[in-house]
Amino acid sequence: MSYISTRGGGAPMGFTQAAMTGLAEDGGLLVPVSLPDVSGRLGEWGELSYPDLALEVMGLFSDLERSDLEGLVRRSYGTFRHPEVTPVVEVGRVRILELFHGPTLAFKDVALQFLCNLFELVLGREGGHLNILGATSGDTGSAAIHGAKGRERIRIFIMHPHGRVSPLQERQMTTVLDENVFNLSVHGTFDDCQRIMKTLFEDVEFKSGYSLGAINSVNWARVLAQIVYYFYAGLRTLKETGAEAVQFSVPTGNFGDVLAGYYAKKMGLPVRTLMVATNENDILARFFQTGVYAKGEVVPTISPSMDIQVASNFERYLFDRVGQDSGVLRDLMARFGRTGSCSLGPEHGGDRLFYAGVGTTKDTLEVIGRYHREYGYLLDPHTAVGVHVAEQALSEDVPTICLATAHPAKFGDAIKDATGEDLARHEVLERLRDLPTRSVEMPADLDAVRDYVKAHGVE
Repeated sequence: MSYISTRGGGAPMGFTQAAMTGLAEDGGLLVPVSLPDVSGRLGEWGELSYPDLALEVMGLFSDLERSDLEGLVRRSYGTFRHPEVTPVVEVGRVRILELFHGPTLAFKDVALQFLCNLFELVLGREGGHLNILGATSGDTGSAAIHGAKGRERIRIFIMHPHGRVSPLQERQMTTVLDENVFNLSVHGTFDDCQRIMKTLFEDVEFKSGYSLGAINSVNWARVLAQIVYYFYAGLRTLKETGAEAVQFSVPTGNFGDVLAGYYAKKMGLPVRTLMVATNENDILARFFQTGVYAKGEVVPTISPSMDIQVASNFERYLFDRVGQDSGVLRDLMARFGRTGSCSLGPEHGGDRLFYAGVGTTKDTLEVIGRYHREYGYLLDPHTAVGVHVAEQALSEDVPTICLATAHPAKFGDAIKDATGEDLARHEVLERLRDLPTRSVEMPADLDAVRDYVKAHGVE
């Protein structure tokens, strides 16, 4: 399988190079030249364990030896606390796909445990080093840090918006004191952090000279790892219900998680609808409702991982919508960069696969409280946004699967506000409360971040 840039620059590359490269040198995102049709294998795949299914799905996109890929998969998912890795639980009229059983209690672990193990394998073979640069609105940072900490060939630099992640999310990052871990608390928004990151990756001389690697969802390997749990949940639900198709509701800010579901559908998984669930930062919901992709001001909410106005993964979807025409895509992205807005013309049609909705803070708190009262189930604020949107489009004949992206214990204040009780606890997080922390505050300035990486990275 070869990978190309959405913006048309550079030569095609293999999977390993794509994963190590992260963001294409022309500023585009790397995508596979084609997607395999697996519709004839769904019956077989529905019987596989999660690691075995991951091996089959990833093997279609990888240039690794099968034995090496199998070793990566076993090591990555052996760290999860649930034997199914990503179990599906029936709660009321929906099914909850629990993605929070990894080391940092967030769905990002599913991809980042795999990606960091992949980095280590490749660097060990080549004798190289990697300076990972990432931006986080909450969970990506801690998942990446816990995947990379202590690895001798990796240094990791994670930017988070100062004061705009939950206290526990921040402690999950800043209590990791390994010498190869650097937390940068940036005075700005997540979008500022993401802009700095992408700009530095577009600086070819700096990226090459300092061996920059990407762990954000711009890295194709992350999207690939997330495709697996759509097949796992979808095929099990189809088998249990006898339904002909399923639908998913996905709380999203950067579009990476829902994009994985889009690719699973294109590969042959019977998906009727993908629900794009946003909070008040509704740039993606507005696009699917109006066709206009226009950013606004970031609004802080109780679902902070979705407080995003520029969805970094959306470019991969737009690339498909414009018929994989890199010239048209470049023009769209340039217009968005200049004006903060772009739109697709009628020649690019609509997409009936997607349904979009918004869950406000009021909606989120109501859903958390109601699901606790009626079903004894605690939803985190991000998952609650997805459940709220799902309830607007439930179907009698198509089971609805809601992605649970984080453990509720990471958002104790919101749970207490919604239920009136201090219920959100987890032993992993309790151990963090009295640990020392380390981070560096800095302005939302490109040169400041570049200079810090130069001073502390490995050339």
